[in-house]
Amino acid sequence: MSENFGQLIYLGLLLVALGGWVMVEYRNRLGFALRTGLAWGMIFLGVIAGYGLWNDLRKDLVQTVGANTVAIPVAADGHYYPRLTVNGQNITFMADTGASEIVLSQADARNLGIDLTNLAYVGTANTANGTVRTARVQLNNVVFGPFQDADVAAYVTDGQMDGSLLGMTYLGRFDIAIKSNEMILTR
Repeated sequence: MSENFGQLIYLGLLLVALGGWVMVEYRNRLGFALRTGLAWGMIFLGVIAGYGLWNDLRKDLVQTVGANTVAIPVAADGHYYPRLTVNGQNITFMADTGASEIVLSQADARNLGIDLTNLAYVGTANTANGTVRTARVQLNNVVFGPFQDADVAAYVTDGQMDGSLLGMTYLGRFDIAIKSNEMILTR
């Protein structure tokens, strides 16, 4: 606590010194000083906001590098989050080379119009959180960059998931390379 208190005193003294300089320098033009200070404050906040949002904006980018190649930038957490269009709906997946199948979260399945109450959860999957029941579904149309696939098998789990997983049954359709903070998929 004493370290924080010392830092607070130092910051207060710094602000008093800066405020004193502004009062002396702009004594007859305080309105101008206030406008200038607010303008610089807004610029500073804009730069901070842009920096803070960059990884969020960058996360959604899937770059088509060529007619048969896409690149997915790495996110701040070290994972890759491609956005695919499934049956006309945009879904952000986590590319998971450790997952065997495409696994839809219940929220994403609902967004695709899948009725969760009529699914037959007859399969099982072993996850980091234990064994969960799964139900097989068919995705009529999957679009990823320049690639389009019909009748793609996927699974919905009855377990809790923050997002959907893009496993090796789909990723295995590509040659995968990790270079310069990007996952490059070529077909």
